[in-house]
Amino acid sequence: MEYSPAVDLVDFLNASPTAFHAVEEAKKKLKSAGYQQVSEREDWDLKAGNKYYFTRNHSTIVAFAIGQKYVAGNGFYILGAHTDSPCLKLKPTTKVCKGGYLEVGVQTYGGGLWHTWFDRDLSVAGRIIVRERKDGSESYAQRLVRIQEPIMRIPTLAIHLDRGVNDGFKVNAQSHLLPMLATSIKAELSKPAADSVENGAPSVGKSSEKINTNANRHHSLLLQLLADQAGCEPGDICDFELQVCDTQPSLIGGAMKEFVFSGRLDNLCMSFCSLKALVDSTSSENSLQDETGVRMVALFDHEEVGSNSAQGAGSPVMLDALSRITSSFDSDSKLVTKAIQKSLLVSADMAHALHPNYMDKHEDNHQPKIHGGLVIKHNANQRYATNAVTSFIFREIAAKHNIPVQDFVVRNDMPCGSTIGPILASGVGIRTVDVGAPQLSMHSIREMCGVDDVKHSYQHMKAFFEECSHLDAKINVDM
Repeated sequence: MEYSPAVDLVDFLNASPTAFHAVEEAKKKLKSAGYQQVSEREDWDLKAGNKYYFTRNHSTIVAFAIGQKYVAGNGFYILGAHTDSPCLKLKPTTKVCKGGYLEVGVQTYGGGLWHTWFDRDLSVAGRIIVRERKDGSESYAQRLVRIQEPIMRIPTLAIHLDRGVNDGFKVNAQSHLLPMLATSIKAELSKPAADSVENGAPSVGKSSEKINTNANRHHSLLLQLLADQAGCEPGDICDFELQVCDTQPSLIGGAMKEFVFSGRLDNLCMSFCSLKALVDSTSSENSLQDETGVRMVALFDHEEVGSNSAQGAGSPVMLDALSRITSSFDSDSKLVTKAIQKSLLVSADMAHALHPNYMDKHEDNHQPKIHGGLVIKHNANQRYATNAVTSFIFREIAAKHNIPVQDFVVRNDMPCGSTIGPILASGVGIRTVDVGAPQLSMHSIREMCGVDDVKHSYQHMKAFFEECSHLDAKINVDM
C-alpha cells in the first residue's frame, strides 16, 4: 500500500490537543531531523548549511535551514501557518456550583461552531506552572498536561423542554457552555480525598494560604486530576492555561478511507504539512548544497483571535528571525531590507471546500473540491495577500510536478475571512501567496478533509522549498 502523509498527520493531531502540545511535537520532529534549538534570549552563532529552530511562549515555533550558498541579503522562502484552533478555554476561576453539579467556568476562544461542543466526551489539556523544590530552594517550571479520559460534558436540553430547538438552536456562550465535571453528592462522598487536597497539612515549604487560594478558585477534583498528570501535589500548581478538548481520536474514515475526521484540522493540517515539507526537503546530505536562500517554517499562535500577541503573526517574531539570521552573517542593517524584497511567504491556512448541501454558498467559478489540491485564495480587498506574481510562482511549481491546484474567491455578497498572510505582508513587507487545503466543517469540534489533499499539500510545499529560489531568480517585475 502506498504511503500516505495523512497517516502521520493523524498521529500528529492525536498528540496535539493544544498549541503547546503541537509545538512540543514539532520540536521532537525537528530534533530527530538534526535541527538545533537556539534561544531568543541568547546570541546566535549560525552557519551556512545548518538547521535551527526556536520557540516563543512554547506555542509559536520557527524553524529554518540555511543554504550552503547563502550570503547575507539573500531571500527567505517561508511557509507560515498557525497552531491554534477555536476552543473553550478555562477561566482564571473555574469553580462553579449550580443545581447540585460541579461545573467548570470557560470562555470562548475564536469563532467556534459552539453548538458542536454539546454532547461530546470532553477533557482538558494545556500547560501548568508548577512550584518545584530542591535543596531547600524553590523554582518554577512549565509542564504540559493532558487528561486522556473523558471527565466533562456539555449536555443539550431535551427537546421536550425546548420544542422550538430545531427551528434554531441559539447558544448563550455565558450560561449554556459550562461543562459538567461531577455531581455535588459524589464530590461530597469523596470529601476525605478532597479534604486532603484542600485542607490537609502542607508539605515542607508549602504555603497553606497558596493552597487554599487555589482551592477557592478551582474544584479540588480538577486540581487533583491535573496534579496526577503533572506528577506533583495540587498545592504546587501555581497557575495554568488549559482548554477543553474532545477525547474522540482523529482517524482516517469514509467508505473509501478517503477522509480525515478530526478536530483542529484548521490549522494543524497545514502546520504538519509545512513542517514535514521542511524536514524532508532538508534531510539528505546534499539537500542544501545548491540552496542560496533560507528555507523556513513559522507556526504562530493566536491567529484565530487576530494575531495580536507577543507570539502571534502581528508580533515582531518573523521580522526578528529574518533580522537575526541576516545579521549573523553580516551586520549591515540594509541587507535585511534587501533580503525581505527577495523573499516569498506562503501563508497556509485551510480553505472552504464546496459543500454539496449548500452549493449556493460558493461563487460559481470558484468551488474548491476535496481531492483537488491546495486552494490559492484571492481577494481584491486584501483579506488575502495573493497577487499575480505570487500566484504564478506557486502555480508554476505545481505544474512542474503535476500537482493539482485550485482557486477560491468568496461571493461578492458574503464577507471574507482572513489569515496571517495580510498581517505579515503588511507588517514585514514580504511578498505573499495565501493558500490552503480544502475542508468541511471548519471551526467545528470535528472537521474533515481529504486524504489526497494532505498528500498534495505536502508535495506542493516540499517542491516549493526545493524549487522556489531557482524559479524566483528568473522573474523580474520590478524594473
